[in-house]
Amino acid sequence: MSGDFVALLGTKGGPAIRKGSPMPTSSVLSLGGQMAVIDCGLGVTRGLVDQGLALKDLSLIFITHLHSDHYLELGPLLHTAWTAGLKTPVRVFGPSGLPRYWQGFIASMVEDIDTRIEDEGRPDLRELVSFTTLRAGETVQTGGLTVQAMQSIHPPLVESLSLSFAANGKRVVFSGDTAFNPALADFAKGADLLVHEAMLAEGLEALLKRIGNGDDRLMHHWLRSHTMAADAAQTATEAGVKALALHHLIPSDDPAFGPADWHRAVAPHWQGALYVGQDGLRITL
Repeated sequence: MSGDFVALLGTKGGPAIRKGSPMPTSSVLSLGGQMAVIDCGLGVTRGLVDQGLALKDLSLIFITHLHSDHYLELGPLLHTAWTAGLKTPVRVFGPSGLPRYWQGFIASMVEDIDTRIEDEGRPDLRELVSFTTLRAGETVQTGGLTVQAMQSIHPPLVESLSLSFAANGKRVVFSGDTAFNPALADFAKGADLLVHEAMLAEGLEALLKRIGNGDDRLMHHWLRSHTMAADAAQTATEAGVKALALHHLIPSDDPAFGPADWHRAVAPHWQGALYVGQDGLRITL
């Protein structure tokens, strides 16, 4: 893999997709010769392939929290990488519930996996993948990559993380899903890029009506568990980061709102480099 970059593979906040909508949340980071996938929402496998990345080289995955738009396609990604030639270990870091998810996925695919091992001579997928629970305050060293985890504010979930990745003097911070969190400014201090979730307040009522099978509790969740674009911008300014990327956009597929609205929401609080998330966007570091 050449160069250091972040690619936003899926930029939609929430699990549902509609005609013309972006895909749910996933990203890939190339830094210091290491490739790490951050979150595995629906579409992550195609997103990686579209970036020109070889699935058989998959080795490192981080899951920020257990909402489906962040880990629904973890099992299918690993299985598809295996069918594409994966034969080396993959380490997965994230909440404590991930091994249970993996066991369920493996159980659902046991006939296929056993058949391909016997019929095609493939290594056992179950022996290639390992899971490590990552908790707030912990640091992971893997290859030349240093990964730090911080608690995000995303009730009702308790195990929900913001992540910092550093190598060769460069650093990228992912907010994960979070309400406005003043501590994130210190956590991201001086980073080359802050990838932060963002909402537009003026689009929420229309989104709630469009979803159709939620009630005021869904609106309450958005307001207590996610961050308005203006607050994400304020965090970037206080952190003194070099660039800000808006990710996990809510709303993301309403034709009444576009890039100009995100820029307008951010402008009073952030004057630096700004990337408004769109699927496939690659940001060079």
